Amino acid sequence: MPPDVQVRRAGPGDVARVVPLFGAYREFYRQAPDPETERSFLSDRLARNEAVVFLAEEGGTAVGFTLLYPAFSSISLRPIWVLNDLFVEPAHRRKGIGARLLARATEFARESGADYLTLETAKDNPAQRLYEAEGWRRDEEFLHYERRT
Repeated sequence: MPPDVQVRRAGPGDVARVVPLFGAYREFYRQAPDPETERSFLSDRLARNEAVVFLAEEGGTAVGFTLLYPAFSSISLRPIWVLNDLFVEPAHRRKGIGARLLARATEFARESGADYLTLETAKDNPAQRLYEAEGWRRDEEFLHYERRT
């Protein structure tokens, strides 16, 4: 990991720095670019404390982020965190930045008293190797379903 990489919690004043990364993340998932709506969405989530964003900066440049949403487990009767998004600029991958973002998310979840973190990813996402290397386990017990409204 380059020594000048810092991972910190982003606030509402950081939205402009996160939006280009957030947009690139969405494009990876085949979504059309929409910087104004992305900015509004992130601003609302942070202003309302509906999400937590950790921002990775290398030499003062934003190079990656992770976005967490709160949820609750009826089984454990405790809070959990959904690691909804993780993205590192392609030119900055393989430097340990993704691992640092995951570690900070885990530390935050522990500090907040959460039972666990959960995430889902595309079946063909190469980041699966990173998740597994960092101790994440693929769920073999439960199936995931969704229904569009």
